[in-house]
Amino acid sequence: MISSSAEHIRIELETPELLAEKLNAFVSEHWPSGEYDRDAMAFFLSCFETGGDAAQGWYGWYAINIDAAQGARALVGAGGYFGPPDADGIVEIGYSVLPEWQRRGYATEMVNMLVAHALSFDNISKIIAHTSAENIASVNVLTSCGFNAVATFEAKSEGNLRFEYLDRNLG
Repeated sequence: MISSSAEHIRIELETPELLAEKLNAFVSEHWPSGEYDRDAMAFFLSCFETGGDAAQGWYGWYAINIDAAQGARALVGAGGYFGPPDADGIVEIGYSVLPEWQRRGYATEMVNMLVAHALSFDNISKIIAHTSAENIASVNVLTSCGFNAVATFEAKSEGNLRFEYLDRNLG
């Protein structure tokens, strides 16, 4: 996983063909994938620009596959946080894997890395994620990584299920 920066996001928005060079990895013509679109990129760029050095590591991460035999590198997806923990210590994660790389364990690996990274900070009280009930693969990833679906009536969830990470040391 490579932590994104304002420079990465600017490249994606302005000259996406240079992203492969910046990441030193093959980037599929299907990139970006899922809900990581131009609006999301613009949002994250704004967060980096206003958050300065403190924003590093709290937004996007690129997932890179490195072929063990040949050493070839390929961008397989992205994950990250919707920002640093809020005043209550809650942090939300999100992730997406390119279709050609799905069902190979990359989403699970990303979610586990994001959880471990968040738990390395003392001020985290809860880790949450949202996904639709119809996205069975995502539901399975979250539950296998220690999340539990909880009832939610949050306006921001837009009809998605809310998942909370279950760790008796949190909250």
